[in-house]
Amino acid sequence: MKCVLFLGFFSLLCVRLVIAQIDLDGNRFGDFRSRNEPKITYKYDRIDEVKKQCSSVLPSDSDPKPSGKRLIRLRQKLSFVSGDWWQELVNGSISAPLMPFAHKPNGSNLGPGPGQGLGLDPRSPLNLISFWVTDVDRAQRGKSSVNINGILQLGITMEGSFGFKPYGNVPTFKIYQDHSELTVSFQGIVSDNTEDDNGETVMCLLGNTMLPYRYRDTQNPWDWLKEPGYMAQPPLIQDDQILLVVRYPKTFSLTKRGIYGSLKSLSPKTSEKYFDEVHISASLSGSANYEFNSEKLVSKACDPYPYKDNFTVTGLGVYKGDDFCLILERFTGQDPLTVVPNWKCDGTDDFCRKLGPFESDDSIKSRNGSFKGVRLSFQDVRCEESSLKGKNGKYTKVAGLIRVVPPFENLYRVAQRTGLNNMTLSVEGMWESSSGQLCMIGCRGIVDQESNGCDSRICLYIPLSFSIKQRSIILGTISRVEDGNLGNSSYFPLAFEKLVRPSELYDQYTGSKPYYTYSKIKLAGAVLEKNEPFSFGIVVKKSLLTFPKVENADSFLVGLSLLSEDLTLHHTAEPDSGPNRFPRTDLQIEILSIGPLFSHYWSLQNDSVTEDDTPYQSKQTYTEKQLLLNVSAQISLTGPQYGNFSNLFAEGLYYPLVGKLYLVGCRDVRASLNVLYESMDLEDGLDCLIEVVVSYPPTTTRWLVNPTARISISSQRNEVDPLFFKPVKLQTVPIMYRAQREDILSRQGVEGILRALTLSVAIGCILSELFYIKENTDSSPYISIVMLAVQAVGYGIPLVTGAEAIFKKSKSYEDSSALEKSQMVQVIDYTVKILVLVAFSLTIRLYQKVWRARVRLLTWAPLEPNRVPSDKRVLFVTVVVHVLGLVCVLMAHKLKPWLVELEEYTGLVQDFFLLPQVIGNLVWQISCIPLRKSYFIGLTVIQLLPHVYDYIRSPIPNPYFSEEYEFVDPNLDFYSKIGDILIPVIAVLLAVLVHVQQKYGYEKLAQVLDFGKFRVLPRRSVAYERLPPVVAEAEMTSGVNGDGAARKEVNIE
Repeated sequence: MKCVLFLGFFSLLCVRLVIAQIDLDGNRFGDFRSRNEPKITYKYDRIDEVKKQCSSVLPSDSDPKPSGKRLIRLRQKLSFVSGDWWQELVNGSISAPLMPFAHKPNGSNLGPGPGQGLGLDPRSPLNLISFWVTDVDRAQRGKSSVNINGILQLGITMEGSFGFKPYGNVPTFKIYQDHSELTVSFQGIVSDNTEDDNGETVMCLLGNTMLPYRYRDTQNPWDWLKEPGYMAQPPLIQDDQILLVVRYPKTFSLTKRGIYGSLKSLSPKTSEKYFDEVHISASLSGSANYEFNSEKLVSKACDPYPYKDNFTVTGLGVYKGDDFCLILERFTGQDPLTVVPNWKCDGTDDFCRKLGPFESDDSIKSRNGSFKGVRLSFQDVRCEESSLKGKNGKYTKVAGLIRVVPPFENLYRVAQRTGLNNMTLSVEGMWESSSGQLCMIGCRGIVDQESNGCDSRICLYIPLSFSIKQRSIILGTISRVEDGNLGNSSYFPLAFEKLVRPSELYDQYTGSKPYYTYSKIKLAGAVLEKNEPFSFGIVVKKSLLTFPKVENADSFLVGLSLLSEDLTLHHTAEPDSGPNRFPRTDLQIEILSIGPLFSHYWSLQNDSVTEDDTPYQSKQTYTEKQLLLNVSAQISLTGPQYGNFSNLFAEGLYYPLVGKLYLVGCRDVRASLNVLYESMDLEDGLDCLIEVVVSYPPTTTRWLVNPTARISISSQRNEVDPLFFKPVKLQTVPIMYRAQREDILSRQGVEGILRALTLSVAIGCILSELFYIKENTDSSPYISIVMLAVQAVGYGIPLVTGAEAIFKKSKSYEDSSALEKSQMVQVIDYTVKILVLVAFSLTIRLYQKVWRARVRLLTWAPLEPNRVPSDKRVLFVTVVVHVLGLVCVLMAHKLKPWLVELEEYTGLVQDFFLLPQVIGNLVWQISCIPLRKSYFIGLTVIQLLPHVYDYIRSPIPNPYFSEEYEFVDPNLDFYSKIGDILIPVIAVLLAVLVHVQQKYGYEKLAQVLDFGKFRVLPRRSVAYERLPPVVAEAEMTSGVNGDGAARKEVNIE
């Protein structure tokens, strides 16, 4: 046993040493080095030069004994990504900029430097910088210093990011449209000469790179940007006199969060290599341990706790559970917070337009105080449960970083940024479960030793109570810490919020019993009475159609939750009537609460509602008024034409008997500061004079009723009111209810049964023709072989490709891994395949009979082959007709690939299978009846059934395929509604022509269509004059009609 323990301990020790060796050598687990990446040999041949240049920065390392353990642990914290860099402006410009930036709004090359000539582009370029430690010199290290290699990447960008280490570590400069980047390779020393945690770690490195060439003309230093091809081969100049100095705090806290440093050129100012000093700002990575040691600053903002603000006065119900930090991190980590306009501010414009304690760039200033599109990102949330309990409940310390997100900023890039500036707040504070208030102190930018800039108070809440006026799941304000006199504040308190999303309401949050308070039900009832007058159509609708309703589930709350899913819409919509002048919009209707249920029902967590709260659900009979359900929803529309009401908070009634929502809507108009002063009937900055009616399709007769939802939004204001807008009526694409998968499988089974029945009838028609030609052998040669070939191909393609026969055009579903076929559907499919095989075999047998009959005619008249029917001319004319038809179809459907059109046109050829027979009857000038009525009429009816079916039924959308499908725009459907009418008419006309040709014969028709000088049909030719009747096949085979004929027949077979 001891041996086993010793071997286990020895193995763990070896693994630890290997990991330490890998870590010391600089191999990167987190950098994901590819196997194909070349192994780089790092040099330390400039260390003496580094010591000389960094003598004033680095402390002396008097103890040469190797140690470096602290530095080895700190090595993980030396790298940083997406920090900020800048160069000081002198008289509004930079005398020696580091790099150019190319931006071409409207096709013109503007911007010889960062931030210049951005034209009408609302985006602002960002100066980002990242640094990675690539190697640590384990051979030469002192007690408090160590040699390292690193790679620095900095640049100016409007779209890119600097969160990934450059491949190959090659120092160079690259420039693209809206993106410039410079990569510098460094080697130098990292020193840590203090034993306490109040000091800092200093990194001093010398770098080597290829700088962009800069002309001496300060007004136009990057004139080479105007030359073509500058992006592929920009003029570069080598420089190895670049000094990087970065200072890291040893402790990660509120006032010591920042990394700061500089990048300097050691070249003389007269050199083309010289550039002005670059300042660097970043923050420690998320792997660093945060220390909560700013109690004095926190008490400055939050003493006495809780801080009295508007939310504590109104008595807002807030979260007070044990998982505050978990919920806060989840809600703030998904999307940034929205900045609320200062609509209650009554000071000067300059005072009211300030973005709280933050500075505003040009994109924010252009909003004129509305702060539209401006958001706050709450990053790096840290929590620590305090050992000291609060006076009345649980006490938690919270820290993080609040960063301003300008309009049009990329959210992914925002999440990577670590720079500290005047648009960031480092925050730390406290939360007690007794009040539910998170109170924090905020420090702007990089904080100095005197803690200047730590003068902002942040109060944040997670509400549990919701209403039509309160739809935020996070609420808070940022105010200035002063003597309490608002007149002495330098800015109006900045409010922020995050709108609730039903999809985010789960786990610990819903366990705290959030609830919704209805306040517009009476007004919604008036909307119902106005839009639902008594009529015969309403009575029929209530009696025959069924709409989404509360199902008879095991629990009433489960039924409400399932109904909420059916009423939720995430679909594309377009104008319901009139010309479609606007493009399609994305319509979202999310149900926040229905009846007593808030969000969705989670049986293990949502105990806020009990079955006793729903007394009428157990009744067998109830009035229509008792059927009405209270509903709250959020409606959003995307598109510039809906900018004034793109988001609506709605509340009202759902009437399940007619499948309609009758809602009163409120829209946020707080950003329209001028309108706020003119309108006196607003409710907390909301325009609630809006009526919304949503009509849902029925759950029954979906094949006959177009399954689309309709929404009507109208303003109840006068047309002269600045908040008035024209009514909006939209219709969605066909929608899918919760049980859509069952509908698809059910419909697939029904169509499979129809396919089997039609194939059975087709087999009967073919058999009847076989029996007919057995009794009428003299007319069988005049059956068109091209017609039989078209039918054989129609039955043969499904056998080879697996495609559907007969009902091939019904594309409401297709084979999908997400849709497992039921056992019944599989049985039907196998039955259909067997029937297709039988129909194909019988068609081939009919073809064989016709071919043999023609061969016998040829044996009876070997010297007159022209008197035997031939399909050469029939085939030629048929091909010409269909080629012209295919060309017309391709020209009419330019949006679809020609291969798709060819495949679908094949079905059209099958629909017109009688066309070769009509042509053959004219060519052969028949005077007999080759086709039985039951044959060609029966097959015609079978071919027309899919078109009738397509015309009367409404397509059911398949959720597993793209919305850009045939049912979305019928005009793109090959078999459109017009086609479902025109094709059967032509097919019936062909059947009528065959009937007339066989009944009257060619000669009689020629006489009827003879109008004197004008003859529709030419005179009858003797070429196809009927030969004497041939004997039966059995007689010829037995040799009754002569040995020659028998031998001929035997040879043929």
